[in-house]
Amino acid sequence: MRLALAADHAGYELKQMTIRHLEAAGHEVVDMGTDSDQSVDYPAYAIGVAGAVAAGRVDRGILVCGTGLGMCITANKIAGIRAVGPCSVEQAEMSRRHNDANVLCLGQRMMEDSTALDILDTWLSTGFEGGRHSRRIGMISELEQSWPAAE
Repeated sequence: MRLALAADHAGYELKQMTIRHLEAAGHEVVDMGTDSDQSVDYPAYAIGVAGAVAAGRVDRGILVCGTGLGMCITANKIAGIRAVGPCSVEQAEMSRRHNDANVLCLGQRMMEDSTALDILDTWLSTGFEGGRHSRRIGMISELEQSWPAAE
């Protein structure tokens, strides 16, 4: 799988560990920064990864910051992105099975490294069920195209 990955300064260490983990598993990783733990603005990195996913240049995206929240909020502003920040393996699984999440957001300060990697592995290995869930994803896509609604 071709994956775009980025972090801000607060997620830099987990990003580096994640890259090694993904490459060892045979994934192609596109590292979109940051390259140190020096303070940067997370929206720029979230926009880069979300844009690459939305444009189809990568299969999925992974974002890391201190909490995962700012990255998730920003990525979800891009049409076609369904970013999630699961706190458990079960949430990661359901985000793929039912929501076809295409961007995973992790918080370096919120969980142990082993938990983050378990969430990542589950998220990557779980497929989308389709069926009634496809209809719901379609409703979200329609909303992205039609908002704000004409009055």
